[in-house]
Order: sequence, then C-alpha cells, then structure tokens
Amino acid sequence: MLILTSVLTTGALTLTACGSRDDSGKSGSGDGDTTTLTIGVDAPLSGENSATGLGIQYGAQIAVDDANKKNTVPGVKFKLLALDDKAQPATGQQNATALVGDKSVVGVVGPLNSGVAQSMQQVFESANLVEISPSNTNPELTQGKNWQTDKKRPYKTYFRTATTDALQGGFAADYAFNGLKKKNVFVVDDKQTYGAGLAKIFKEQFTSLGGKAVGTDHVNTGDKDFGSLVTKIKAAKADIVYYGGQYDESQLITKQLKEAGVKIPLFGGDGMFTPTYIETAGATAEGDLVTSVGVPVDTLPAAKEFIATYKAKGYKGDYGTYGGYSYDAATAIINAVKAAKAANGDKLPTGDDLRSKVVEEVGKSDFEGITGKVSFDEFGDTGNKQLTVYQVKSGKWEAVKTGTYTG
Repeated sequence: MLILTSVLTTGALTLTACGSRDDSGKSGSGDGDTTTLTIGVDAPLSGENSATGLGIQYGAQIAVDDANKKNTVPGVKFKLLALDDKAQPATGQQNATALVGDKSVVGVVGPLNSGVAQSMQQVFESANLVEISPSNTNPELTQGKNWQTDKKRPYKTYFRTATTDALQGGFAADYAFNGLKKKNVFVVDDKQTYGAGLAKIFKEQFTSLGGKAVGTDHVNTGDKDFGSLVTKIKAAKADIVYYGGQYDESQLITKQLKEAGVKIPLFGGDGMFTPTYIETAGATAEGDLVTSVGVPVDTLPAAKEFIATYKAKGYKGDYGTYGGYSYDAATAIINAVKAAKAANGDKLPTGDDLRSKVVEEVGKSDFEGITGKVSFDEFGDTGNKQLTVYQVKSGKWEAVKTGTYTG
C-alpha cells in the first residue's frame, strides 16, 4: 500500500483537479473562482533517512503556505500531497505513478535518494510532469550514464536544486588531501546509486592528488554490526575513512570504529549531514566531516523567515540539509504555474497542456530563492555550485570551508 501523508492543516486529502472545473472556470471546491492545484512530494517520511526526508516535506509545505498567503498566482490555491517512499526505488515508482494519475498535480518535489529517482524519472517523463529534487546528486540523473565523456540529458522533466557528486566528491577529496593533509584513505560505500557513485568519485580524485586508497569495502543498508569492517580499516593503517552513503549506517560505523581504538575521522557526503548522526554516534562523532550542497542555511539572510517558521510550526525532521532547497524547488514549480498562466492570456492552461508548460517554464527559472539564485542549465542541473565542508566540533556540525570545485 502507498502511505499518503497529508500535511495540510485541514488534514483533507480531497483534491480538485484542474480539469474538474465547471464551464464557468470555477473549481468544484467551493472556493469561488479559485482553482486548486497540487504539488506532490516524494521522500522517505518514515524509517531510514526519514530525518532528511521530513525536512524535504516541510520545506515544500512552507513554500506552498507562503504562496497561498501572498496570492502568488491569483485564482490558484496550492496544496501539498506527500508520499512516503521509504527510501525504496520500487515504492518511489509506485508513488510516481500515483502522482501522475492525479490530474491536479502540476509538479513534484523529490525524491531524496538518487536510486529512487532512477525509478521515477521515466514515469514523470511519459506524463510531462516536472520533477525537481532538492537532494539528488548522482551525475547520471541529468547527464546520462556516460557523463564523464559524453554528457546527454536523459529526461527533460527532471531538474534539481542540489549540485552533483562530480563536484561534491572532488571538493571532499581536495579538502581531505590538501586541507587535512591525509594521505591514506579507506573507502566504504553502501552499494546504492548515491553512495557508490560518490565514493568512486572521491577515490578517483583523492588518488589523482597523490593520496593512496589503502582499502575498499562495501556494506548493506540496514546493517548494524560493522566489526569485520573495523578490523579491515585498522589493519590497513588508514588515516581517514571515506563513506559513501546515508547517516543510518555511518553513524554506527564511526561509533564502532572509535570504540575499537581507531581514532581517525570518518568523512562523508550530504547523506550524512544531519544532527541525527551526531545524536546517535555521540562523542565518537567528534572530528568527523561531511560535505553538503550550498552554504549553511542558517547564515543566509533570505532563509531566516523560513527557519523561524519551521521551528514555530514544530515540524519534525531536519531543515538544515535540504529544507531550503525543497522550499526553492516548490517555489520554482509555483512560479512556473504563474508564468504559464501569464503566457496564456492570464488564463490557466488545462490538463496536459498545463503540465507541459510548467516543465518549459521551470527550465527558464531565474529568481532569488532562500538558498541563493535558482536557475537550471541545459541538463537541468542547478546553477548554484556552492559546497560546504562541515566538521563535528563540540557536538555540533560547524562549517569549516565553503567554496566551489572546478576539478
């Protein structure tokens, strides 16, 4: 079964499709001349990765609420429909099919995981339904399987507000080698699209700088006992561990590593960047590092109101990782609806025509979001290439370097 999570204050799941308006143009919702459109969200809202998944859900919810409050698109009211993919590609594909089938849905924010995105892209493409991920970083999603030698955009309906692992992995490798002066790395990944891809890029860049990969290994998502991995890392005499994957496993790896007397930092990507990692690993997380997209959201003046609202609402999850990028993704969809309406004689296009126009207008996005300028290149990748290295200091993630990576 699909788990449908409504984040509306009314708790209602009744959706008014743009095609259900009567001949006068009024919606069937009793809102006068208002048409109700839905923005879908797909993310892990329970189980593994849910801390960051909930941040995506509520980031989009705040954007929807702001648009309705400001009457961003006159005559249109937006509502959110959030579906739980449990970080599972098969469930994500089912959710994509459900969202496509709901004719009121004009765009989708998500998913969190790159592997889930791979299962959804074709479904959205076939229906001309725009999808904007605030967190997917695998380069193949926008630039194709041969992205390193022959970039080709596979799906015109897919966009993202997060930069790619091609930059994140290199940025991390440069900091590990030149910033931390580490020479011997043990590389681990969780065999998933995101984790394996990121670990591979880090290893390639680290060794190209002159570092040495003294060992590699893989773990399974859901694993709890990493005793054998710890033994291998200890025997390899690594001075740093790089992990490609999510916080669920890495928070246990670092804990078991340090408790076994291996006092070296664990470095990972944005999938580890959440307070939950520190809460679970405790004092053993001290000194560990991650890279994440953009600059620290808490330092962005434009995000202050967003953060205040998130906290005031008591929303669960972590807004700091992708919440701001989810807000901007939802805003890009809302702005596209506004532009499509304006280009159609100030009348909202209907049915499939609306979806197609929204895809087109999202590609033209050029506005100041709460995370910085929002725009997309010819592949659907964000124009915001900023990255930040964070380190656990005194029990909190602290930014230690922000910049861009050119390779």
